[in-house]
Amino acid sequence: MRERDKAILKDLERFRCLSRDDIIKLHFSSIKDGINSANRVLRRLRDRGEVEVITSQAPYIYAAKPSPIKRDSQKIPHYLEIASVYHQMTKLRSPDVFVPEPKYGKGLPEPDAFTIWGKPLFIEVQRNQFTPTVWADKFARYRTLYHRGDITKEPWQNKLAPVFPWLIILTQHRIPVPEALPFRVLQFRSIGELIKA
Repeated sequence: MRERDKAILKDLERFRCLSRDDIIKLHFSSIKDGINSANRVLRRLRDRGEVEVITSQAPYIYAAKPSPIKRDSQKIPHYLEIASVYHQMTKLRSPDVFVPEPKYGKGLPEPDAFTIWGKPLFIEVQRNQFTPTVWADKFARYRTLYHRGDITKEPWQNKLAPVFPWLIILTQHRIPVPEALPFRVLQFRSIGELIKA
């Protein structure tokens, strides 16, 4: 298998699913005829049984096989939005680390992404408006993670001066943030707005 094929499969596992255009941005942007090249490679991977194709929208959505998501999953737009945030970041500067939906354990937060982009950040991408109760629960989970101290043991930490990542919420609607949280919470409409802040 070619190195680019392996890299595409790795990104499909990392992001759960990607549109053809996402794959072009990630792996074919430097090629003159990226669309046709991507189509050929994706057709080959599909024919070899390496990827699944979700044809319910155009451009098609691709997932590693066996797919971690159902073809009609309501989370597909959410996964694509996480990939979009990654693309927005890489246009400005590639993150050193970008982990979609990291898991920290039961009862702890599940951010949409953890990234090191100048500094460590948790990112919440809000396509839908949540109730204050849902947000109160999210903030409580982040507070629990902060107080447990597990983050200080992460391999990316500076052992002499460990930090808790800032929580960045990308949303079109202001979210009430509790006072006296032990970590920074910032809200922006987009990555571009975050950079300008």
